[in-house]
Amino acid sequence: MSIHPSSVISDSAKIDPSVEIGPFCIIGDDVEIGSGSSILSHSILKGPTKIGKNNIIYQFSSIGEDTPDKKYKGEKTELIIGDNNIFREGVTIHRGTVQDKAVTKIGNDNLFMAYAHVAHDCIVGDSNVFANSAGIAGHVEVGSFVTIGGFSAVHQFCILGDYSFVGMNSSITMDVPAYVKVASNPARVIGLNSVGMSRNEISSESISLIKKAYKLVYKKGYRLEDAINKLVLLSKESDDKFLDAFIKSIQSSTRGILR
Repeated sequence: MSIHPSSVISDSAKIDPSVEIGPFCIIGDDVEIGSGSSILSHSILKGPTKIGKNNIIYQFSSIGEDTPDKKYKGEKTELIIGDNNIFREGVTIHRGTVQDKAVTKIGNDNLFMAYAHVAHDCIVGDSNVFANSAGIAGHVEVGSFVTIGGFSAVHQFCILGDYSFVGMNSSITMDVPAYVKVASNPARVIGLNSVGMSRNEISSESISLIKKAYKLVYKKGYRLEDAINKLVLLSKESDDKFLDAFIKSIQSSTRGILR
């Protein structure tokens, strides 16, 4: 283990021997850091927080801090982070609140660019990109392979479906279905994230089905209930898991989808 002498490490922290901790870091009580991870410098980690393997945390990041939410009264809540994530300069990640499930979760292979923010009780999947100063409010769920453009904000309790795309400077106040691309303030739907789907090796056949489904929801003028009924029929005919993910992201929305 390599720990710079200027850093302060709690006796209760559990740090794998392979972890590198640079200068002027503070690792608090009940923090666990998995093998191969690096805390570069000037960062604060507060527990209870569990950090998996091969994560990199850059300078001036605050990981696992108490939420500023007014309903938080100092209860013991948690942050769980998976493997292979990158937290660039000034990223802030808050733990959960007991009014929800008392935990904030981040999956694997995510990139959080400078000054990105993940608030309390959020669930973030895998292989997402949060561009500079992108922020999600409390209780937000982000799927996998999602891109959130710089300086964008997501309202609490919203859901961003798998492979969705948020353009820069966008303000999200409703759920974004899987594969859908949105932009502007307030955000509006501008198409499908076809590039993201292709880059992540979704077949042309599945993309074609998703395009048909998108047209049923956004181009044909159907009421949402009627569009969903037609989506279900299309799913029965095709039996495609990517199409099913699009349908599920709409059916499961309780806040309502951007449309």
